[in-house]
Amino acid sequence: MSIHISRISSLFLFALFALLSMSSATAAERKKFSVCWSIYVGWMPWGYGAEQGIVKKWADKYDIEIDVVQINDYIESINQYTAGKYDGCSMTNMDALTIPAAGNVDSTALIVGDFSNGNDGLILKNEKDLKSVKGKQVNLVELSVSHYLLARALDSVGLSERDIKVVNTSDADLVAAFNTSDVTAVVTWNPLLSEILALPNTHSVFDSAKIPGEIIDLMIVNTKTLQENPAFGKALVGAWYEIMALMSADTDAGRAARTTMGKASGTDLAGYEGQLDSTKMFYFPAEAVAFTNSAQLKTTMQYVAEFSFSHGLLGDGAADATYIGIETPSGTYGNSKNVQLRFDPTYMQMAADGKL
Repeated sequence: MSIHISRISSLFLFALFALLSMSSATAAERKKFSVCWSIYVGWMPWGYGAEQGIVKKWADKYDIEIDVVQINDYIESINQYTAGKYDGCSMTNMDALTIPAAGNVDSTALIVGDFSNGNDGLILKNEKDLKSVKGKQVNLVELSVSHYLLARALDSVGLSERDIKVVNTSDADLVAAFNTSDVTAVVTWNPLLSEILALPNTHSVFDSAKIPGEIIDLMIVNTKTLQENPAFGKALVGAWYEIMALMSADTDAGRAARTTMGKASGTDLAGYEGQLDSTKMFYFPAEAVAFTNSAQLKTTMQYVAEFSFSHGLLGDGAADATYIGIETPSGTYGNSKNVQLRFDPTYMQMAADGKL
């Protein structure tokens, strides 16, 4: 009887092993992928690359398909990625932590595209001194990178959120709100930032250039999908740096690319180049790799995690800012047993080495 049971167990284990092997093979042979993006200066290349066939060219090279989808609502694009509808999505480092990572979706920053270097700012009406914000209501998109920028601005002059009143305002309503007499302080990003600063008696008293490298724009992908399908990572990164080489060129083709991206984002060549001027674009992969490898990235993510925890953005189970592990080349911040966000320069390094 024991021999019979043993034979059945062996047959069961063999069948289970075969099934798992088939499942692994199926996962490894996946051919179709999708990523989403939304309108912002640093993410316009994805739309351009899709329209011009550059993404398809690189997907074809690795015998896969990549669907690139524009979603008009930024937060909704991240929510859809988190829900598993997309394999990748463009987002900031803070939103990558507070939405997919906080939702237990293990995610990897495949491409570190740029950081805001003046594209986000705090504007006061009739005041030129940052300390004048004390006692004011500040209109912004609550719990966004604008909120983070405000916290960093206040801290720089010894103030805190207790010294002001945050008023949650949709980005679509910020310009109109600032035109009313009641609103004297706003935090926002371009192109809204430039639009408000063009109004009379407005002054930028703090912007992201004062915290360089802290508001980072990324292409986030599902970690498991990337691990099982390296071709997906190679194709995306290869396409990205071909687009970067084109759009950064001081040539007719480069200007045409920037013009197209500007029009798609609701401005013109001059307007788009103005936004690029306040964005530190990593046009070359070696730059992005160096930034990702720096010890400062881990420190930045600590700032972001601490802000996120203090505003209840790391989930109900978070006892402190270290609840979620954030893996960087210089070390892991937070719980190494609960890593949900990874900065991995492997594929960008391949691009730098000419190995894609």
